[in-house]
Amino acid sequence: MKIYVHTLGCPKNEADMEVFKALAVRKGHTVVESMNTGDRDTLVVVDTCGFIEDAKVESIETILAFSQKHRVIAVGCLVQRYFQELRKELPELEGLIGVVSPQTLLDLLEKGERFYLPKTPETIYESCERMASPHPFAYVKISDGCDRSCSFCAIPSFKGKHRSRPMEVIRREVEKLLSAGVKEIILVAQDTTAYGTDLYGKQTLPDLLSMLEKIPGRFWIRVMYLHPDHVNDAIIDTIANGEKTVPYFDIPVQHGSDRILKLMGRMKSRSELLELFQRIRKANSNAVLRSTILVGHPGESERDFEELKEFLHLTCFDRLGAFAYSDEEGTLAYAMDHKVDKETIQRRLNEIMELQAEIAFEKSAKLVGKNFTVLLEEERDHYFVARSYMDAPEVDTEVLVRVNGSTRKLRPGDFYEVKIVESTGYDLEAIPL
Repeated sequence: MKIYVHTLGCPKNEADMEVFKALAVRKGHTVVESMNTGDRDTLVVVDTCGFIEDAKVESIETILAFSQKHRVIAVGCLVQRYFQELRKELPELEGLIGVVSPQTLLDLLEKGERFYLPKTPETIYESCERMASPHPFAYVKISDGCDRSCSFCAIPSFKGKHRSRPMEVIRREVEKLLSAGVKEIILVAQDTTAYGTDLYGKQTLPDLLSMLEKIPGRFWIRVMYLHPDHVNDAIIDTIANGEKTVPYFDIPVQHGSDRILKLMGRMKSRSELLELFQRIRKANSNAVLRSTILVGHPGESERDFEELKEFLHLTCFDRLGAFAYSDEEGTLAYAMDHKVDKETIQRRLNEIMELQAEIAFEKSAKLVGKNFTVLLEEERDHYFVARSYMDAPEVDTEVLVRVNGSTRKLRPGDFYEVKIVESTGYDLEAIPL
C-alpha cells in the first residue's frame, strides 16, 4: 500500500500516527509525506478530532476536500463518536475506523476491513517505533482516556477510561527518539497527573520523570496537561527542580469563579487554585505557569466572568489559552439551563485575550537583557526560530534569533545560549552569545 496520513487534533493523535507510519514502513508499505493531485493509488488516512464544534467542522471539511480526488479512510475520535452518522452522510468514504491502536489500524487496512468501530476504544499500545520527525521535539503519549466527569467535556465518551503505558515502554520510546536526534521530549495524556494509577496503584509521574532523567545526553523533558485537582507536592518538586525536566507547569484550570468551577465538576476551589500556584512559584521562582480558560459555560453570569478576570489578575499566568464553550451532546453541560448566547461568549473571549495580552506583554518586556538557553527549530527569513524552556511548541512564544554572518553557523536541532534584546508582543528577539 501507498499511504498518506493527515493528522488533526491534539498532540496525542500526532504521536499515534507517527507510530502507525513507522509500523507501516516496517511492513513494507510506502508512506508519503505529500499528496499529488489526482493520485488514486495512495490511500489517504485522515486522523480526526471530535472534541469541540470547531474541531469537528475542520475534520469534516478535510475529509470532504481529500475525498474529491482521493480514496479516503477517516479514523479516530470523530469516527468513534459519530460512526453511524458519518457512514450515512459520507458514502463517498472508503472506510471509517474508530479509536484503535496503530497496530490494529494497520492490521485492518492490510485485511481490507474498512469499517470498524471498537466497543472499547484502543488508546494504549506497547510499540515504541516512531517515524522520524522533522522537528527537534517529539510528543510521547504516556496515557490516554479519562476517568473524570467535567461537565463540558465529551472526551471520556469516545476515548474511554484512563489507561497508562508501562514505564519501560515509554523509556524505550524516549531512548529511540533521542538516538534519532530529538532534543525535547514532551509527555502528553488527557491527564498526566493520573499516570500510573491504573498500572501501579498510585500516581507515578514523578517516578517516570526520575527514570527518564537518568537517560544520558542533553535534552529537555516537558510535561503537558496537569490536572489541577491532583497536582501534589511530589509532582511540583519533581518538575520544579528537575535536571532535564523543565520547570513548566501546564495546568488547565478552566475558570476562576467558585460557582462555575462547581458547575464544571472541578474539585479545587478558587482559593485552593491560588494556593497551588503560590506553592509552585515558591518551589521555583523561575517556574512558568500555563493554563487554559473556558468562557461561556452554561450559567456563567457577568459576576462570574468578572471573578474570572480578577482571578487572572491574581495568577498572572505566563502563558494562557482561552476557548469558547462548545455545546456538546452527551455532556452534562449540554442538558444545563441558562446557556450563554454566542455574542456574549465571543465578547468575553475577546476580553480575556486582551487581558492576557497585557499580562504577557509586560512579562515579555521584563525578559529583555536576560540570557537563556534555547532550542533552535528552523530558519525563517532573517531569523532562526527557537524556544526557551518557558515555551511549548505550537502554542507558546517563539524566540527569534537574529541572523548575521556568525549565526549562519547555528544549526536547527541544537541548544544555544542567547541574549534577549527586544520584546515584540508575545514573541522575543535575541542574539547568540
